Amino acid sequence: MALVTLGINHRTAPVELRERVAFTPERMAEAFAELRATSGASEAAILSTCNRTELYLAGDDDCAPAVLRWLAGFHDMEAGDLEEVLYVHRDSDAVRHIMRVAAGLDSMVLGEPQILGQLKDAYSLAREHGASGAFLSRLFEHTFSVAKRVRTQTAIGENPVSVAYAAVSMAHHIFADMSRNTALLIGAGKTIELVARHLADAGVKNFLVANRTLERAQALAESRGGKGILLSDIPDHLADVDIVISSTASPLPILGKGAVERALKKRKHRPYFMVDIAVPRDIEPEVGSLADVYLYTVDDLRQVIEENVRSREGAAREAENLVTDGVQQFLSQLRALDAVSTLKQFRQRAETLRDVETEKAIRALRNGADPETVMRSMARGLTNKLLHEPSIQVRKATTEGRTEVTQWLRELHQLDALDADAPITPEKL
Repeated sequence: MALVTLGINHRTAPVELRERVAFTPERMAEAFAELRATSGASEAAILSTCNRTELYLAGDDDCAPAVLRWLAGFHDMEAGDLEEVLYVHRDSDAVRHIMRVAAGLDSMVLGEPQILGQLKDAYSLAREHGASGAFLSRLFEHTFSVAKRVRTQTAIGENPVSVAYAAVSMAHHIFADMSRNTALLIGAGKTIELVARHLADAGVKNFLVANRTLERAQALAESRGGKGILLSDIPDHLADVDIVISSTASPLPILGKGAVERALKKRKHRPYFMVDIAVPRDIEPEVGSLADVYLYTVDDLRQVIEENVRSREGAAREAENLVTDGVQQFLSQLRALDAVSTLKQFRQRAETLRDVETEKAIRALRNGADPETVMRSMARGLTNKLLHEPSIQVRKATTEGRTEVTQWLRELHQLDALDADAPITPEKL
């Protein structure tokens, strides 16, 4: 079974394209059903984050073109628009890629830990929809094990470098003393939790958390001494905040240009600092054209991230070595499983031939045949049947110039250890 990974990420595609290819939770069941029905993949998992959309497939080796057509059609796009930014990895390269992703080595923020949790969620979702079978399950479990070794055996995750951290770092360029500022956080997921922690560390004391579910907003806000509100309440509070950081899974923008314009008038044009971490974007791009609004997307955080990532480069080299070891271990496991399957078939065939010859011998004995004659006949018949097909195939391979088959035969039966001119006796076996 072939393993194929294909997708786009922050290196190959801008946010405008990534948001068009993002999968919403509501359409995941539909996506899994269509993908497996049209792509030739028997197993599938989908990872969709602000920085990447990737599909992990087990099935036909040549399924990539069909998957590309499906992916474009699913998102109402032209296949050509995706083909230019799409990458495809197969087999060992695909194994290495997913392990590098899990370890944070392929992230915008080198070594960031959130991607591992997102990958685990993607695997759980694939299992929930019956799309992940034995092959992908084995791959994901081994990948998570490798990522854990990277986290525990290297310093790649020691410094607080993440998209959330970069967003808060950029706020310092606008507000020197953030203890005087109020932050509005839109969403209540793990990224926003991390943003809240970094903002609190930077001195922010006043928090508003807006979410579709009020209970989740209140839970996060209260942990920071703030207040939870509904998304629909944002316009009523927008004029009172200075920092807006958003990360939701909404397919449509939550904050529009009109609402921000009205809030700016009430604020007498005191500046806003806004970061839209979501893909698709939560804040209309036109908001960035307003005076006194400093709006950044995940792509704008790249420079801050690149400055902070240098401290992790040494650890990254150690992590790459662990990933290389992990790839080799996984491939060795697959080869071992393949050998087990082949040996099982080989034994079953031999046992079938044995049973056939045994039944013939038993019938002959019941009919009064000489036991010694029966035993010799059974041994001769079993030997002929066991060696017939291998002998034909070895002769055929040798005729075709595949002499390595003969060498494998000699190695399997340790024939080189025997004296070619001397008769083979039981003592030599």
